[in-house]
Amino acid sequence: MTPVFIVLNAGSSSLKFQIFDAQNAMDPCVIFKGLFEGLGSAARFLVRDGAGKTLDETSWASDEKLGQEGAVMHLVSWLRAHRNGRELVAVGHRVVHGGETFTGPVLVDESVLSSLDTLIPLAPLHQPHNLAPIRIVHRRLPSIPQVACFDTAFHRTQPDVATMFAIPKDMRDRGVRRYGFHGLSYEYIASRLADTDPRLASGRVIVAHLGNGASLCALNKGVSIATTMGFSALDGLPMGTRCGSIDAGAIFYMLREMKLTPAEAENILYTRSGLLGVSGLSNDMRTLRANAAEKADARRAIDLFVYRITREIGSLTAALGGLDALVFTGGIGENDVATRAEVIAALSWAGLTLDESANVAGERLISTRSDVTAWVIPTNEEVVIARQIRSVMGAATQLTA
Repeated sequence: MTPVFIVLNAGSSSLKFQIFDAQNAMDPCVIFKGLFEGLGSAARFLVRDGAGKTLDETSWASDEKLGQEGAVMHLVSWLRAHRNGRELVAVGHRVVHGGETFTGPVLVDESVLSSLDTLIPLAPLHQPHNLAPIRIVHRRLPSIPQVACFDTAFHRTQPDVATMFAIPKDMRDRGVRRYGFHGLSYEYIASRLADTDPRLASGRVIVAHLGNGASLCALNKGVSIATTMGFSALDGLPMGTRCGSIDAGAIFYMLREMKLTPAEAENILYTRSGLLGVSGLSNDMRTLRANAAEKADARRAIDLFVYRITREIGSLTAALGGLDALVFTGGIGENDVATRAEVIAALSWAGLTLDESANVAGERLISTRSDVTAWVIPTNEEVVIARQIRSVMGAATQLTA
């Protein structure tokens, strides 16, 4: 029997998954990966093997309304039908917010679930979706251990001053502070620095996780010392549909003068702002790039995105006391040649110089100088979750079904 982990990353209408061989002597090795999309409407299930070959594709009619529970149980049934001597021994989950309580991965029980429920107000558009499959597995597969892995935990190494807002102490005591997110992605990148260039593991590195959600993290010797996201995943850089940093006074204006309800204001800032809001066209950078020459607002959205990235890199460079390397990751960071080029061009003051041919070719190193370098490193949050499952559950050789 080969023990395997399922890693789940749940969204409002999607469920991404990877299935890992837990007995691999080195890193957990991915066996299957895929997703459910369109949950609640016309759902679709896609699964590939570790090499990317499509193994199965299933669709449901819109009137069948496959939800999270149906998706989780369909995945478990699919795994059982393709077990080939494999046995599910644990399920790991990406959970956006760990608050001040959860500073590392944790084995889930009723007490942990209750504590995670109290954090929903800190991430109201993410946390409920993250917790839903935990409850489903807890109810339907009670003998299977589950591990919650937190996007906030990686940033708990930051100095106290980097986590503070200038607000009364009693508000901080109630949890109003900077937490930071995308920690699972940053942890993966930090683990790859030594393999990429040994100097990076002991140096001052800024990682740009750029995708529909976007943030930056300053690493000193692989440890988070500052990041752009704060109390919520709304803060920092403009994102696909999220506004990023905004003067709190603008929110009071929305409530008081525009007569919006808190829910209406929240909806605007989370789902109608960012690249979508500025462009009036799309939250997809590929669409904006394709229309930038003809549509001024598409170009304006791109320019704002790049401007905010480079401005925040300046801030994080100050926090680090200098810069040795910049790493691009995430959907935009890994794939958008033009965004990388524009960011690096705006950072010539920091000593960065673009290698245009390497950038276009999608090479790992995309800069020409050796003192300050720029890199592209694909992220893998699921591998980090699999590692954390192993750390919580014990050595793979000791795992039993």
